[in-house]
Amino acid sequence: MRIASLFAGVVIMLLAGCGHSSQQHPPSGQSTFAQYQRETTHWVQQHRDFQSPDRKMELRWNTPQEWRPEGRAQKGILLIHGLGDAPGSFTDIAPELARQGFLVRSVLLPGHGTRPEDLNAVSVNDWRRVVSEQATLLQKEVDEVWLGGFSTGANLAIEYAVKHPEVAGMLLFSPAIKSNEPLVALTPFIAPFRQWLKAPRTGYPLQRPTRYMIVPTNGFAQFWYSSSAAQAALHRHPYDKPVLMVLTEHDSVLDTPAMLKAFDQQFTSPRSRLIWYGAPQRERVLSRRVLVRPDALPRQRISQFSHMSVLFSPQNPVYGVRGSDRMCENGQREENYRACRQGAEVWFSAWGYREVGKIHARLTWNPWFSWQNEIMTQVVTEENSSPDRG
Repeated sequence: MRIASLFAGVVIMLLAGCGHSSQQHPPSGQSTFAQYQRETTHWVQQHRDFQSPDRKMELRWNTPQEWRPEGRAQKGILLIHGLGDAPGSFTDIAPELARQGFLVRSVLLPGHGTRPEDLNAVSVNDWRRVVSEQATLLQKEVDEVWLGGFSTGANLAIEYAVKHPEVAGMLLFSPAIKSNEPLVALTPFIAPFRQWLKAPRTGYPLQRPTRYMIVPTNGFAQFWYSSSAAQAALHRHPYDKPVLMVLTEHDSVLDTPAMLKAFDQQFTSPRSRLIWYGAPQRERVLSRRVLVRPDALPRQRISQFSHMSVLFSPQNPVYGVRGSDRMCENGQREENYRACRQGAEVWFSAWGYREVGKIHARLTWNPWFSWQNEIMTQVVTEENSSPDRG
């Protein structure tokens, strides 16, 4: 009897976790984006654990932002960041979209922008609410609405776009539709009992000025809900409007070969393109809509691309080639981590890649960024009748 009661209690907690909404995150329900941006910024300023002396930079990176084109915007796009990340993920992509005539806005998902522990108090429904509210506000100002997302944010974009035919298309960067870790499906069961899947390591930062470096179990559980919802949405309704999807072969988080294989069935518009950073996958015939660039660039000391690298220009002042933030937390041996922190020469890769005789930091920029922007422009402006196969 006691076992049955315990099991029932776990089920109730899981159901509550999927629908739970905490008051311990920014206010919602604003009538304008300006009000949303102002109130969210004030909330983050009051609750953030700042990581550097440059509080102005941290606040801008971790709060909703807007980029306006010249003249009246007829198109708009809402950009949604990933798990543990921040609106600043789009600091290089957003200006390019504004140059293409988009009114560009980014959102802050509840639980982010302050400290990692705050992800314990959120559910995927909190994230969905922000996307729905801000997409609705954007639709009032422009004739055509697009959605864009990175990783978990791409899952939220997919789920919303499939359900709302007024959305004109999507930009999906490292979309987290399918994880390469099957045990992530267990995180909703683990979250009520275990705050962290792995305890924070002494000497390693919990967060940086630009993102969290560790995520509570509940964060992974809510990611799993978003991934499952995106898969279910595409299974019911393959998406027939224009999409740009960007994937890396050696993504340490996602099963990108499976997503590459499913692209033609799930994203059917002739205008859609998938950019694949990696080997050409010669064992299968690729669609003409799949464009390939290598992700091993030895002359630049790049062994492979990472999950996050697709987002940033080589000139980015934080994450670029000469950026201020070298990400040494990359699954290396302790002595390699220390050497990286002390300024040793490094190679760059996805998380967890190791090679004898080399120290690897995380690759945080995209050497093909300018070309990627050209493909993005083609997708959003209908200029892709002759895809660049490269």
